[in-house]
Amino acid sequence: MRKGTMGAKRSSVQPKLAEFQDRIRSAGLRSTAPRVAVLRELENATSPMSHADLVDALGGEGYDRVTIYRNLTDLTEAGLVVRADLGDHVWRFELKRAGDEHRGRHPHFTCTDCGTVACLPEESVRITSSKGVPRAVSQRAVEVQLRGLCDGCN
Repeated sequence: MRKGTMGAKRSSVQPKLAEFQDRIRSAGLRSTAPRVAVLRELENATSPMSHADLVDALGGEGYDRVTIYRNLTDLTEAGLVVRADLGDHVWRFELKRAGDEHRGRHPHFTCTDCGTVACLPEESVRITSSKGVPRAVSQRAVEVQLRGLCDGCN
C-alpha cells in the first residue's frame, strides 16, 4: 500500500473508531479490537448479518468463530446490537444505531430461494388491532417476517 493512501484511510477511519469505542464503553463493556470490528461490520451492513457472515467478513483480520460469537453475545446483552431469528433458526444481528428506536421491530423479508434477508421500512407493513387480536399486536410487540422470492430470484 502506498504511504499516502494509508494516511488518508486512517484519517477517515479514526473518528468512527473513537465513536465505536465510546459506544462500547458507554454500554459498560471494555473496548476491544474484536468488538470494534464487529460494530464496524454491522455499521456497514445493508441487511442483518449472521454469525457465519461475520466470520467470513472478519476471519481475514484474525478473529476466530468463538471470539466473534462471544463479542456478538456481549454486544447484544449490552443493547448495542439486536438479534432476530427470521424463522430459519439462524440468528441475525443488526446494529442498534444511536438515537434510533431500532429494536428489531421492523419487518424483514427473506427470500425463500436464495436466503437473502432485507430490512423493510417500518411503514411497509401496517399493524392494526381489532377485536380478538392479542394486545401484543396493538402494542407492536411482535415481529413481522415476510417470505417470498426476491427480485433477483423472481
